[in-house]
Amino acid sequence: MSEMADDAMMPPAHPFDDDKLKEECGIFGVWGTLDAANFVALGLHALQHRGQEAGGIVAYDPESGFNSARRFGYVRDNFTSQKVMETLPGSLSIGHVRYSTAGSKGQTAIRDVQPFFGEFAMGGAAIAHNGNITNADALRRELIERGSIFQSSSDSECIIHLMARSLQRNIPERMEDALRRVEGAFSVVAMTRTKLIGVRDALGVRPLVLGKLPGGHVLSSETCALDIIGAEFVREIRPGEMVVITDKGIESHFPFRPQPSRFCIFEHVYFSRPDSILGGRSVYETREAIGRELAKENPVEADLVCPVPDSGTPAAIGYSLESGIPYAMGIIRNQYMGRTFIEPTESIRNMGVRLKLNVNRALIKGKRVILVDDSVVRGTTSRKIKEMILDAGAAEVHFRIASPPTAWPCFYGVDTPQREKLLAATMSEEEMTQHLGVDSLKFISLDGLYRAVGEANGRDPNQPQYCDACFSGEYPVEPADMIEKGFEMKAAE
Repeated sequence: MSEMADDAMMPPAHPFDDDKLKEECGIFGVWGTLDAANFVALGLHALQHRGQEAGGIVAYDPESGFNSARRFGYVRDNFTSQKVMETLPGSLSIGHVRYSTAGSKGQTAIRDVQPFFGEFAMGGAAIAHNGNITNADALRRELIERGSIFQSSSDSECIIHLMARSLQRNIPERMEDALRRVEGAFSVVAMTRTKLIGVRDALGVRPLVLGKLPGGHVLSSETCALDIIGAEFVREIRPGEMVVITDKGIESHFPFRPQPSRFCIFEHVYFSRPDSILGGRSVYETREAIGRELAKENPVEADLVCPVPDSGTPAAIGYSLESGIPYAMGIIRNQYMGRTFIEPTESIRNMGVRLKLNVNRALIKGKRVILVDDSVVRGTTSRKIKEMILDAGAAEVHFRIASPPTAWPCFYGVDTPQREKLLAATMSEEEMTQHLGVDSLKFISLDGLYRAVGEANGRDPNQPQYCDACFSGEYPVEPADMIEKGFEMKAAE
């Protein structure tokens, strides 16, 4: 397989981004369309919010075989030139945008950038994975002891090695065999010379959808990426389902033991783009409903409702509509302030958030302001934003958060700080209010969040409909590797 790569290291994230939960990854695949890699590049551009560290595309052409290009940075900077895209011919292609949730964080090497490729007896296959394998350390040790040689630090590479050791007859069956050994959360797109394959884990934690183009088919993490290439949304891939797309059509298999779905509820709150559809519902409308619930549960007298841009905007609109308090853009985001900004001096570094956000002073001065944000992680950015609002002359600052307190780390494909670094894991709501120095701080309840996403009676503790482990500490899949490293699960009540 020919490959183009850039071994430069990824620059550090901007400090504003460092206090957000990091979107897992985005995956995209196209079958049956001329110049499929160009469609994949467009799809990855639409999924850029799911991973900004790096991206990769693999394509297959009968004349030149499998070809790959992997790069650090944004899709727009790497996969828009004719020179690069001409190296990726063919009507079958998959791609991946990455934020490292496993492997070497902060020291990403090009070998960790997906898709991964393997040459098997029955031909080559490439694979891209969104999620996290919670028993990857144990699998890696076993595979190395049996002679496997790993090229990356990514948990996803375990799937390729498990496929190589499988005795099944073809690549889809080998993938089924491999994924039965895997624990955790995964949505996968893969390709052979003739097939495009999509798989979701039995719990359906991570998203994956099927789309249709004239003469071709598409697999994508989100529906918004279908829109950019003019593809028709067909349906979501079901939890535990494998689809195999060939010139004979689409085959559907269910290789895993059926389990109740536990889709990641934080996709509704933050990860997915607001113009995507999840479970038949508009993400934007769900976030607006979250804001309405937040206003019902946590009213406060104020003059303005302002979002912390951009992720807090739909919830802030919902809060304003429910409370009757005017909505205003009290904070303006600099859209041209990317992750790659070089901060040469300590004085510049201390500006931090101000380089990315600026307060609309004329609007804020003398006002009692409600700030609506999607979450509080470490609390560092929240404190800086509060200081900016007070410096602009606000009379009061009230935080309203469109998710419950994030008190537990995620092990299913989201880069979460260690538990002791999560503000809600070490402080009560009152202590957090004092720590942030605001007039009030309130979170939506877990029941309120469930109501907003469509569960009229709130959360059923005996049968949760979503994975909400980052809020509840109730993990649907035991994180075996982390427990081995000393992580303590929540005690049974």
